[in-house]
Amino acid sequence: MSATPSITVLMPAYNAAKYIAEAVTSVLQQTYTDFELLIINDGSTDETVAIINSFKDDRIVLINQPNKGVADALNTGLAYARAPYIARFDADDVCYPYRLEKQVRFLQDNPEYILVGSEAKYILENGEFLFDFHCIAYSHEQIIDKLYFYCPFVHPAVMYKKQAVIDAGGYPTHAHNFEDYLLWANLAGSGRLCNLTEPLIKYRLNSSSVTIDEKWRGRRFRELKREIVLRGSITAAEGNELLAIIKDQDVRKIKEGAYNALCGKKFLTDNHQPEKARDYFNRAIKIYPMRLENYLLYALSYFPESFIAWLHKLSPNRL
Repeated sequence: MSATPSITVLMPAYNAAKYIAEAVTSVLQQTYTDFELLIINDGSTDETVAIINSFKDDRIVLINQPNKGVADALNTGLAYARAPYIARFDADDVCYPYRLEKQVRFLQDNPEYILVGSEAKYILENGEFLFDFHCIAYSHEQIIDKLYFYCPFVHPAVMYKKQAVIDAGGYPTHAHNFEDYLLWANLAGSGRLCNLTEPLIKYRLNSSSVTIDEKWRGRRFRELKREIVLRGSITAAEGNELLAIIKDQDVRKIKEGAYNALCGKKFLTDNHQPEKARDYFNRAIKIYPMRLENYLLYALSYFPESFIAWLHKLSPNRL
């Protein structure tokens, strides 16, 4: 590894033993080799560190810290990162071999851009393909047009200029579960942004993730998040309110219910396999029987695919 690598692959990790070996391997097998893999172990209590240490590659840099949450871990990573370009990546995802090469070449060839994202292939906990994720916007103009309505980037698929993110204040630690979205809003006036029109990672959905379908978070969480993104800042009091909502829902029943419901939706609307959709809705109903939406979606799975596609296109955020 060179004294100053071109890219820092920034990977926070918390109790990621189940998936991190595959994630690390996918980074080490990149066609572009001038990088450091900076892993911030955020107080893991499982075998995460032992698995990381089993890799004998001097491009891996491990930083250990007490558990402080993903935003704090990412800011620690920014402080330690030696490269001018940061490739975000999560400890349960998989990089395609050409991911770093395509993104760094884009940023080097287009210096007016400060961030480039990509599409992704979503996979289940076991690695099975779930659906192809297509970005809501690709060009800078499209992204700015939609930025304050939807998050335009898959966080672990982005590469950005480190200095631009530092100048924007880094990751806002109070913006629990959407520290990336608020950062993009704060970056918007600093340079051009885009998404590449191809998948560069496999994004794993799993029930132990801190991220769940925000419909399960409730209206107050969504309203507060929207207010914060539109304003471009967050207070400590708002952060405490968000965290209280998240902690109240940080139970196995809700997380597994949300995971199975989301998988059912995707097998219904994005990768039409109604039998699989019903299987996941059944699981969600058994785990969390009081959620009416899952019964309605289960019933909808018996309708023709054309009708489901029409309904989803008509109201994509309600399915």
